[in-house]
Amino acid sequence: MGLMEANGFHCTHDSDHPQGEIVVVNTCGFIADAKEESINTILEFAQAKSEGRIERLYVMGCLSERYLAELEAEIPEVDGWFGKFNYRELLSDLVNQETQPIGRPCERILTTPSHYAYLKISEGCDRHCAYCAIPLITGRHRSRPMEEILDEVRWLVSQGVTELNVIAQELTYYGVDLYGRQRIAELVEQMAKVEGVRWIRLHYAYPDHFPWDLLRVMRENDNVCKYLDIALQHISDHILQRMQRHVTRQQTLDLIERVRREVPGIHLRTTLMVGFPGETDKDFRELLDFTREARFERMGAFAYSEEEGTYSASHYVDDVPDEVKQRRLDKLMRLQQRISAEVEEEKVGQTLLTVIDRREGDYYVGRTEFCSPEVDPEVLIPVSERELTVGQYYQVKMTEAEEFDLYGTVLG
Repeated sequence: MGLMEANGFHCTHDSDHPQGEIVVVNTCGFIADAKEESINTILEFAQAKSEGRIERLYVMGCLSERYLAELEAEIPEVDGWFGKFNYRELLSDLVNQETQPIGRPCERILTTPSHYAYLKISEGCDRHCAYCAIPLITGRHRSRPMEEILDEVRWLVSQGVTELNVIAQELTYYGVDLYGRQRIAELVEQMAKVEGVRWIRLHYAYPDHFPWDLLRVMRENDNVCKYLDIALQHISDHILQRMQRHVTRQQTLDLIERVRREVPGIHLRTTLMVGFPGETDKDFRELLDFTREARFERMGAFAYSEEEGTYSASHYVDDVPDEVKQRRLDKLMRLQQRISAEVEEEKVGQTLLTVIDRREGDYYVGRTEFCSPEVDPEVLIPVSERELTVGQYYQVKMTEAEEFDLYGTVLG
C-alpha cells in the first residue's frame, strides 16, 4: 500500500462499499477456513465487477501463490493473479510500466490504529512440521537485514507508533540464514533502544533450539513486554513425533519452567491442535492434563485439517472423525476458559500500564503489556470517568474481571 501511494494511487483498506475502485484481494492459503474466506471474498468482488461497481480486480497472496492455475481457470473475472511476494509486479501492471516502482518498502500505510503496528522480521520457515503448508507457500526461512528492520522501527516511531508487535512464521530462527546464528535477542535489544518505543511484543517462537539470551533481553528491558507467543501444538510424545516437531514432552516442560523462572510474571500464549492423525483418547487426556497444569495465560486451539502437499496428507490417514475433533476442541477450550477467568481474576486490585485502543459505546477499550491486539483480553474503562486519548498510556487499577476481559479505573 505504501508503494502504491508513492506511485500515485490512493489506497483504502477493507472498503465496505467499493464504488469504481481497483480492488486487490490479499488472500490466505494456510487452512481450510481461511481459504474458504478468501475464495468467497474473490467471488464477491467478481460479482461487483460484473455489475460495474468496480473497475478492475486483482488477487495476490498465499492462495494465488499456491493455486494459481486452478484459480485462473475457475474465476476468469479476475484481471490479474499474483503470488505472495509479487507486489512490485502487481504495481508495474497497474501503472503499465516495466521500470521498478518508486518508494521505500518501510514507508507503509498502517491499517492498524496509529499507535501500534505489526513488524515482520522474516518470511518462510525451515521447520517442515508434518501438518504445515507454510513452507510450501512461503519457501525457506529468509531473514530481513537487521539494519533494514531498525530503519523501519525508526520510521514507524516517527509516524507516532509506540507499540511493535514483532511477527514471523518462526521468530526465534531470525538471523541464521544471514548471519550464521540466531540473532533475535540482539535484534530485540537494538529495537528496545530506539527512543519512542514503549512496547515490543514477540509472536510465533518455536520450542526447539530456543535462544535463551532472549529471556535476558525481556527481563532487562522494560519496553520488551513480558509476553511470548510460542506454539506448542501438543504434549504427547507420540503425537509430537508424528507431527515432526523435533521436541519432546520433557523438553517442553523444561522450556516452560525456565521461561517462567527467568522472566517472572511473563504471560505465555500458545496454540494447541486436536485431532491430528493417530491422536488417541489417551493422547488427548494427556493434552488436557498438560493444559490444566501449565495454566497458559493465553491459549488458542484448532482442529486438524488436512493440507494437500504436506507430509501428514501423504503419509497419514485423517482418522479422527470430525465430530470427535470438535468434541475435543470444545472440551479443551472450556478448560482454557476457566483458566483464563482465574488468570484475569488475579489481576483485580493490581495497577497496570494500559494503552487505549479505541472508544466503544460506554467504554474506552485498552490493553496491558500482556495482551496482543485482536486476540487477547481487553481492559474496559467507563467513558463516564474521564476523557481519555486513544494511543496514550495510563495507569489503570483493575476493579473487576470476566473470563476474557478486565474492568478498570484510571489513577491520577
